[in-house]
Amino acid sequence: MIPRKMIFFTLLLTLFLSTASIASNINNGQKIYQLYCVMCHGNSGKSVMAGAAEFNRGEGLFQSDHSLLERINSGKNACPAYRGILTEQKIFDVIAYIRTFN
Repeated sequence: MIPRKMIFFTLLLTLFLSTASIASNINNGQKIYQLYCVMCHGNSGKSVMAGAAEFNRGEGLFQSDHSLLERINSGKNACPAYRGILTEQKIFDVIAYIRTFN
């Protein structure tokens, strides 16, 4: 018989290790990208500003969605931090959209 404490800790560990599944809206991501990102990263993800990642070549996209969320929230180099400007859901929408670039 499995002790109750073992079951409790197993459930608690499962809760902390699981990640929430967030459905992203690519169309919404495109609108947000056009508003906030296109001036540096270009319409198709081809950088128009020196130092900006070129998403059409996959730069910066070889990370998990959560890593990209933190990067966008915190900003990097000339890219401003979007924490407090865009919600996590909106950022996940943008991430889903830029992953469509070839």
